[in-house]
Amino acid sequence: MSRKPDKPQPRTDYHKDGRVRARGQTWCGVPVGYWEWFRLDGTRLRSGHFDQTGQPVGEWITYDRQGQGYKVTRITPRSPAGRG
Repeated sequence: MSRKPDKPQPRTDYHKDGRVRARGQTWCGVPVGYWEWFRLDGTRLRSGHFDQTGQPVGEWITYDRQGQGYKVTRITPRSPAGRG
């Protein structure tokens, strides 16, 4: 019987060539907290936060190839079922 982790666990996903594709944390297999994604050349592509249910929330930033943020998307949390 496996135990549910007490806290989020670090996670890193990789491109086929072994370079970092994404980095963040998961809790019970669900992405939580701050995450960032990278291009094959290693530059940051996007970053943002997930809430405790794995839903994207807050500001999500898309970066150009020089690593400068050029687009900000604001995501509002979804209402829980039955609450509007």
